[in-house]
Amino acid sequence: MLKLLKRARQPSGRRAAVRSRAFSFHRHACLPISLMAPAFALAAPPVTPESPSAERRETGAVQLAPVVVTSSASPSARSPLDPDLPSTTATVTAEQSQYWNVVTAEDVLKYVPNMAVRKRFIGDVNSPVAVRGTSNSQTARGLVYADGLMLSNFLGNTFTFAPRWSMVFTDNIDRTDVIYGPYSALYPGNSIGATVAITTRMPQKFEADAHVQAFSQHFDLFGVNRSFNGTNSSATIGDKNGNLSWLIGVNHLENTGQPLQFATLAASNVPARTTDRPVTGALFYNDQNNARTAVLGVTAEGIERTFQDQFKLKLAYDFTPTLQAGFTLGYWHQKYNSDTQSFLRDAAGNPVYSGLVNIGGYEYNVPAATFAPSQGSSENFLYGLSLKTRNATGWNAEAVASYFDITQSIARTANSGVPGNGPGTIAFGDGTGWKTLDLRTTWTPESPTAGLAAHWLSFGYHYDDYFLDNETYNTAAWRDGGGTSFANAFGGRTQTQAVYAQDAWRFLPRWKFTYGARYENWNAYDGSRAIGATSLDYGEVSQSHWSPKASLSFDATQDLLLRASIGRAYRFPTVGELFQGQITGLSIVNNNPNLKPEDDLSKELTAEWQHGNGVYRFTLFQDDVKNTLFSQTNTTVIPNITNFQNIDKVRSRGIETSYEGQDVLIHGLDLTAGVAYTQSKIIANSGNPASVGKYFYRIPLWRANVAATWRATSQSAITLAARYSGREYNTLTNTDTNPNTYGGTSTYTVVDAKFTFRPTKRTELGIGVDNLFDHRYYVFHPYAGRTVYVEGRIGI
Repeated sequence: MLKLLKRARQPSGRRAAVRSRAFSFHRHACLPISLMAPAFALAAPPVTPESPSAERRETGAVQLAPVVVTSSASPSARSPLDPDLPSTTATVTAEQSQYWNVVTAEDVLKYVPNMAVRKRFIGDVNSPVAVRGTSNSQTARGLVYADGLMLSNFLGNTFTFAPRWSMVFTDNIDRTDVIYGPYSALYPGNSIGATVAITTRMPQKFEADAHVQAFSQHFDLFGVNRSFNGTNSSATIGDKNGNLSWLIGVNHLENTGQPLQFATLAASNVPARTTDRPVTGALFYNDQNNARTAVLGVTAEGIERTFQDQFKLKLAYDFTPTLQAGFTLGYWHQKYNSDTQSFLRDAAGNPVYSGLVNIGGYEYNVPAATFAPSQGSSENFLYGLSLKTRNATGWNAEAVASYFDITQSIARTANSGVPGNGPGTIAFGDGTGWKTLDLRTTWTPESPTAGLAAHWLSFGYHYDDYFLDNETYNTAAWRDGGGTSFANAFGGRTQTQAVYAQDAWRFLPRWKFTYGARYENWNAYDGSRAIGATSLDYGEVSQSHWSPKASLSFDATQDLLLRASIGRAYRFPTVGELFQGQITGLSIVNNNPNLKPEDDLSKELTAEWQHGNGVYRFTLFQDDVKNTLFSQTNTTVIPNITNFQNIDKVRSRGIETSYEGQDVLIHGLDLTAGVAYTQSKIIANSGNPASVGKYFYRIPLWRANVAATWRATSQSAITLAARYSGREYNTLTNTDTNPNTYGGTSTYTVVDAKFTFRPTKRTELGIGVDNLFDHRYYVFHPYAGRTVYVEGRIGI
């Protein structure tokens, strides 16, 4: 820590003049070589989708491929996942999602059963997944992989640590598999919620594609009444030359989102004094707690204008018909501006940003940082190397190494809302990222005949290293100035090593027993924090746990599968939860170095029935989690305050039903639908006894989704879809009794639609709309209103 403090206190060093880093391909392209060396010296990859060589779909006829509900239920699915996963899975193929309104990678999940994505606007980088008993603030309870490369951001466990979806080219996605729960030993304890495994494709012949989208929404709330617009454009080119396959893609997205957060103060009962400045423009409403509240303007994240650029290079080389190596280079850059707006005006009509004011005869104190704008930029690289064998039977091996490097992260925030280039702060997050390494070997018997020798074996090793380095400086010119003095800093690392074994034994023709265990050793170290002249080092923490798993499945008939699964999982604290304390004008984050890991025991009973042209699923599940890791932000005060804590026990139990089918009732009508009921309650909480017996944070009682696509002709298709979310709470004590308002969590139904037309085999036009009926709904933030899309595509 002393080294951190020393370095941080020298503004004339690397932080004094803010750097403008240029992309050095030579410097960055060499990193994977050094990364892969320790990979083979250490160990192994997760069982996430490979990138099977699949022919690019024809673009002439609108045709939906077979829909897969669960990997175990559909013999037609060529799933890249382990065929013996003891878990419920759902699959979205490119043939399905091409008829949906999809701009960024997370959009392909919008109709997955009992799942929701917290995407507030197009281009939102804070888009975590919520599923079953895992809320959208528990981002460390979900795994996201793209071709085996880790996209999960386990530097923290809240909204701002969402998966790095931006490293996936949407037009390059072949299929996305969702694995519910921690029932497989192949995945770490972060799979308590779900594992999302994205598979992208590689070309089999020369191809080139260009895709352009434009979108617009009109938004009207609290005096903001205007349209917000954006565009997205991408191009890819690729080929297979002998044993080498390659693909290059570029993408540019820019959009302006609707206001995300408003400055509010509780209605005052203090009479104004003669020295208070009289102002007009404040609006009043009843907040989520049904308390009378004044709205002063747009604050915090404000109206965000984002510019995002992406580059992707993928290579695959077949040394032999059964041995393939792969390389991935991903680059993503973002610039953003978050503008604020004060509704308050003095007698002369000038905007008022802070101070003691008189609103309707009562005194209000508006903090200086209330309307502070911000801007920033980020530059990220993803490197991946893989080597795998592809034998039909016998032994196979796989190695995957990845490195996510945040080479630049700069966030600039003003100290006040007064226009200009006055004092503020600069937060640097570069030097942050993660490395992973996975080694795995499998055995497939020569014959699938049941008996003593019918064992499908998996053995593996996992390593990950997450490192965080944040420093904040004061500056005299928040828009473009260098650091003048040190404000605060924090950093630390976590490292996990794991070994696992799993056996799927078909001991009788209709019975299969899948069992395994995962041993994980976790360390947190180099934790430090400095605020002003005060510094603090945190001691090293280490824990090890075994996580046993078991599943028994029975093929009751040729079309009906029954399965019972149970699994224990440990989710260890993230670097941010342990060490990331922060104080700025708009927020205070209180870290907790004494957090315990989450201890989960999950159970599941599933029936899957293939009937006619579809697959039905019925699932009962229950998760009992001890020491639930949770952070909650008090947004009713300025600055906002966030605290991390353990909750003694939370129990989530529920029912899921889903259906996937083609040619339903009429030829060409394809349908996916799901309904889920989840009851998630706090069983014990010594830190907040008033929350015991209450519903857990942001888990809706009901979720439902339906998406129907009618391939009306060989050239056209029409999609109509809907998403429903029921009652949920935004506080642990369930005091938010007025949910359908700003700051609350609404019950909502959102309807989407799209029309797709292909004039020729190589061209495509589309027009779509999300939130067709312009329903105003909130998950604390106001979500996007009716959004209209137009798009065009041309390919070779």
